[in-house]
Amino acid sequence: MEKMTDKVRIGIFGGSFNPIHNGHVTLASSLLKGARLDEVWLMVTPQNPWKQESELMDDKVRLWLAQEAVKDIPGLVASDYEFHLPKPSYTWNTLQALSKDYPERQFVLLIGGDNMERFDNWYEHDKIVANYDVVVYPRQGTRIDRKKLPPRVKVVRTPLINISSTEIRARIRQHLPIDHLVPPPVAEAIKEKGLYAEEELKRS
Repeated sequence: MEKMTDKVRIGIFGGSFNPIHNGHVTLASSLLKGARLDEVWLMVTPQNPWKQESELMDDKVRLWLAQEAVKDIPGLVASDYEFHLPKPSYTWNTLQALSKDYPERQFVLLIGGDNMERFDNWYEHDKIVANYDVVVYPRQGTRIDRKKLPPRVKVVRTPLINISSTEIRARIRQHLPIDHLVPPPVAEAIKEKGLYAEEELKRS
């Protein structure tokens, strides 16, 4: 994908990051290069319209872990931008607010093939693809028909990594190691603070 503008291109990679793991970081790094972006902002969302808020660890904790995960990786930024927007965090509203606040930057939406399959259900999906570049990355079990994609939607090849935050939370509750699944600073922080233990989740 060639850069078609002189503006700084920022990829928006949204998620609950509950917690952030190696798959997220590897994917963001791959998209940074594959989509020829200047930065990828890991947009930590305070409320995903597709999930129950009670499933989420405290917003600030998830942001802190994400910041720890990418602090030494050039081009990756953990952002709390959506914390300051009305809930729920619909992507169209976020992109519009970003464009207003940062007119010198071009924002590119990064989504998985699973989200592309149900993109027609997204709030103002038609306006998103009309006004923003969208980069789709493959997800296991999904197939993307490139011929049916709108003009501003492109597919970028990225590694398929079979890691889930749900699996990590379950391993923590079972007192199983997670060092191979999350960046070292995240593993250390979770262990030191006792995060995602069953009693901690009940308070979140």
